[in-house]
Order: sequence, then C-alpha cells, then structure tokens
Amino acid sequence: MVGLLSLSKAVLLVAAGALASVNYPPIPEDLSTPFQRRLAVYGPNAVSVGWNTYEKLNQSCVLYGTSADKLSSRSCGSKLSTTYETSRTWSNVAILNNLTPTTTYYYKIVSTNSTVDHFLSPRTPGDKTSFSMDVVIDLGVYGKDGFTVDSKKKDTIPVVQPELNHTTIGRLAQTVNDYEIVIHPGDFGYSDDWYLKFSNILQGKEAYQAILEQFYDQLAPIAGRKLYMASPGNHEADCSEIPYLLELCPEGQKNFTDFMHRFEDTMPVAFASSSSNKTAQALAAKARRLSNPPFWYSFEYGLVHVTMIDTETDFPDAPDGTDGSAKLDSGPFGKAGQQLKFLEADLASVDRTVTPWVVVAGHRPWYSTGFGNTCDSCQAAFENLLYKYGVDIGVFGHVHNSQRFLPVVNGTADPNGMKNPKAPLYIVAGGAGNIEGLSNVGSKPDYTEFVYADDYSYASLTFVDEQNLKVDFIRSSTGENLDSSTLYKEHKTPFVVQ
Repeated sequence: MVGLLSLSKAVLLVAAGALASVNYPPIPEDLSTPFQRRLAVYGPNAVSVGWNTYEKLNQSCVLYGTSADKLSSRSCGSKLSTTYETSRTWSNVAILNNLTPTTTYYYKIVSTNSTVDHFLSPRTPGDKTSFSMDVVIDLGVYGKDGFTVDSKKKDTIPVVQPELNHTTIGRLAQTVNDYEIVIHPGDFGYSDDWYLKFSNILQGKEAYQAILEQFYDQLAPIAGRKLYMASPGNHEADCSEIPYLLELCPEGQKNFTDFMHRFEDTMPVAFASSSSNKTAQALAAKARRLSNPPFWYSFEYGLVHVTMIDTETDFPDAPDGTDGSAKLDSGPFGKAGQQLKFLEADLASVDRTVTPWVVVAGHRPWYSTGFGNTCDSCQAAFENLLYKYGVDIGVFGHVHNSQRFLPVVNGTADPNGMKNPKAPLYIVAGGAGNIEGLSNVGSKPDYTEFVYADDYSYASLTFVDEQNLKVDFIRSSTGENLDSSTLYKEHKTPFVVQ
C-alpha cells in the first residue's frame, strides 16, 4: 500500500500542469442568484425550500402564494447560510408553513435575480386519492464529467439542459403530470468518481466540488418543482471510495459533509401521529425524538407512510461506518442503537386506517440478482423489523439496474405471492444512470420476477387505493413501460405485528 501511495503521488507530480482545469459552472455576477433548488415535504402542511448561492446571505427568504402574480406570503429561514471549507456555495433554506393541501403554490426565492416557480403542496395523511411516487436512485452527473445518452390542468414541462432530454432527468421532466413526489434514497451525482476522468486527476478536491455543482444544477428543474425526498448512499460518504485516494480527501469532503449541508434542514423529522390511538401517538412521538434527518426519518403523504433509512452507518457492521467493510470510517450520526430504535417505534406507530401503505426506502439492498450485491449486515439489522410490522414494499438501489422480486422473507418467497402476502415486496431501482454504467443481471434468485439492465430506467409507485399498489419500471430514453405489477393487500388490521 505504501508503494502504491508513492507511485500515485509520483504520477500526479509528473502530470502537473499538463491538464485542463476542472469543469466548474460559471459564477454569476449577482452572487445572490439562487441555484440548485430543492423542495421537500416538511410536515403535513409544510414544504421546505432549499437552494445554494455563491455568497452568504444575511437572510434566506421565499415569497409565495396561490397566484404567480400575487406572492403575498413571506417566509425566512431561522438559520444562517452554511458552507464548508472546499465548497464554493452556501446552502440556504426556508420553511413554508400552513399550506392548504394539494394546492398549487407559486414561489420566488428573494434575490435580485430569481424567477417564479411552483409546486403542489402535500396531500393530507389519510387522503384516499390515487397518486404516483417516482423512485430515482444512483443518478449521476451528465456531460463532460459524467455521461450523455442519445437516446388535471396540465403542468408546464420543466426546462432541462439539452443533453438531459433523453436521460432519467429528461424523462422526469416530460412526465411531470404523471407523478406528485420523488424519493431518492442515495447516490447523488457520483462526485467521488472524479478520478475516472483523467483530466481531473490533478485536482481531485476541485473536481469533486465541480461535479456536485453540475449535478444539483441539472437536478434543479425537477427538485425545484416536485417534492424530492433524499436519504444517503455510499457515494455521499467521501470524496473517494478508493482507500489509497482517501489521503487526497480534505476533511470537508469526508463523512457525508456535502449531503448534510444540502439536506439536513430540508428533510422532515418523523411526523406526529395522525391516529386517534394513544399508543400510536406515543410511539410516533418517540420516533420523532429518535429521528435524525437527512439520515433516517419518516413522513406521510395521502395513502402512504414512508420511512427513509440509512444503510451506510449507525447499525452493527454498517458498511460505511467506523471499521466498516468499505473502509470509509463514517459516522456515527446518532447514539448507539438510535436508528433501529427509531425504525421500530416508527413502524409500530403506523395506523393502517389512516395510511394503509407502508414503504421503507434505503440505499443498499439485501435482495438482488448477481453475485456480491447484497448487504448482509443490512439484512441482519433491518429485515426482521420490516417483516414484523408488515411493511408493504422495500425500495432500494446501489445495484445499477432495475429488479423486482416476489414478496420474500429470510430468502423464502411468501406463499401468497402478490395477493395479501405477509412479507414485503422488494424492488431495486438503481438503473437511473451514472458514470459507472449499468450492472450485469448475473444470477437470479428463484423469487426473481423481473430484472432489466439494457438501458437506464427508474420506478414509479402508484397508490391506486387502500388495497392496490401498482409498481412500474420505466425506460428513461423512451418512456416505455418495462414491467408492471400490482400488489394487493387487504390492510384489515390497524396495527400490524407479525
């Protein structure tokens, strides 16, 4: 290892001065110009608005209202802008409260150079109206530092950069009327893969930051229009996953620093209970105390309770944790056992008479095709809790393709299949596209129902009603529906304990 370190340093010195500068976006004349907008559900009647600027703001404010011509309400963040040593930008946030449910709101970030955009406010927990939630995981930057591929009242189509028209981001723009919310459990931008472009090799810390700026600029037309819920993946942990390159990572680019600055104040804590049951209320209150956004938290939206978990740190033998198998030495972000105590309290609090569907979303799967793609320590930590409390669907990524399995527990398919199973249905939606490319299908467990690795793809969950959940996988380049299935659950028991 010492010899390898010396060799890598020698290569860097020999190449010094021979390569072009990194591909940073240009800095605007008006440093208060908002970039990288991102919205999120913050409460039953609240939305967070996050954005970055090239200067620290004295106050982070948003004007909003139900008419684009009359933004009569104003909200300002309670915290100052935040940044870290190697970042060129500052993160800002404001919370819009007391919103009328499922109403189009127009908003304008207060700046001398900003525009009006709009969003649909969250559905009230327990609203039985059908809606769709898109699932995007493992999505990287496009262009020079990433990749480019060739291939009701209607909302206006978000404007995206031309090179994104046939990518997952482009497809999310084209289908903006088909979904209301997006969940993205891990891997944003792939900035830690800067070393895969030789032109970046001299300026790792600068390339890392440049890719982050490019990616969140590219994502903004979607994340600034749709409620976009984030949780961590392995590519947020450090400026490199290669152990001998970790020496080149400054402290500000380790331990999920950028991820925390972008999302810590925009993701919600666990919601207060919508149930009239006193025990459920107490458990939900416990979950709120134990939640730790943006790493683990939950929210409710219409028919569904969604719990976002951290598969990277804060459980026994966590792969990115202290002494973890990935050697990234990240976390912990809570007290010993906090995440698992949160998860149990949170799942136990769900009243199926209010939110019949329960989704748990994380990054690393414990069911996957191929060899070596499963996270055994994740399975040991989480699977029994998902089964015990009757989670309907587990949503994961990390493996760069699309997969769907029969409902399964402990490696055995549920005998009821898709008709009222006790075990969760598991999917992998990691095919959105990034510089590392797609993962081969490889071996298929006998409970495999669908797997696709020929092109970039993502998933969409449609909560049809209280008993039917439709799962679709969509080819990003064409919009083709690659696979469609429906999970039927009776949801007769208000509080499930199996």
